[in-house]
Amino acid sequence: MEVFPAAKGNFHARLTSIDFGRLWTTYASENLPRVAHSALSPTRVLVSFLADTNQLPAQYCGMEVTSNDIVVGVPGSTRHIRTHGPCRWVSMSLTPDDLSATSTALLGREFRAGSVTHLVHPDPMHMARLVRLRRAARQLVETAPEILKHREVSGALEQELVHAMVRCLAHDTEADISVGWRHHYAIIRRFEEVLAANSDRPLHLPELCAATGASERVLRICCQEHLRMSPVRYLSLRRLHLARRALTRADPARTTVTQIAFRYGFWQLGRFAVTYQGMFGESPSTTLQRRSNDRWAPRKNLSSALSDSENE
Repeated sequence: MEVFPAAKGNFHARLTSIDFGRLWTTYASENLPRVAHSALSPTRVLVSFLADTNQLPAQYCGMEVTSNDIVVGVPGSTRHIRTHGPCRWVSMSLTPDDLSATSTALLGREFRAGSVTHLVHPDPMHMARLVRLRRAARQLVETAPEILKHREVSGALEQELVHAMVRCLAHDTEADISVGWRHHYAIIRRFEEVLAANSDRPLHLPELCAATGASERVLRICCQEHLRMSPVRYLSLRRLHLARRALTRADPARTTVTQIAFRYGFWQLGRFAVTYQGMFGESPSTTLQRRSNDRWAPRKNLSSALSDSENE
């Protein structure tokens, strides 16, 4: 998964995950807007929704998602998620067979995830129940995790969560996906495949247009739909984060800021320093030196530290 914060400041993401056995669920909170790209498990249907009613909508595969929506992610698909401020979200997943069997038992019909990621607009009453159960599960993990070690407790909670999720999906219908959306989704997928194959070097717009088979205009439209920014802005943001990652890993005795800036296509050092300072709150040279010193700092015991992560 690649995560690029889109605003200045120190990005923090906290994940709380529970593996019930059949059901996997994750709660996440993030303090800054960001754009992320990831691939879903090929063996599970992923159901995602915003955790709070008062937060800004997010873009999920080019679709606007509010706190009234549920996203159904198809196994093995890829996704872009663009948030516009602090964000809290929830994901839950089951195998397709398990989800279909539960739907048949509760609703009298199978549930099929379909061929593309799409939105569901659940009944507000069922959605409220799912949110309450999710909140209860999270509180148990954070305040009394030993309770979930009892199989009868965790099993009962798992059943309630699965049933509430299936009830929300009862209003699912076959997604009305246009030919244009499918075409743009395919371009964005190729766009990210090219970026992934060149994760250690900067890329520029002409070669991306050639690699994706899309004109600059079409690529700009696709990026605006899925990322809410132009491809030039996204590439610049990516190069900036690649430079920061390189600075955090470099040996200042052997590497200079100038070398790293040039490596990632920043030819005007003054502008690079100003942009870097504005995004990360420190100069490139400070990152290079400080991160080097951090190698010798005492490490926290992971069993006693809180989990801060950028992974979903």
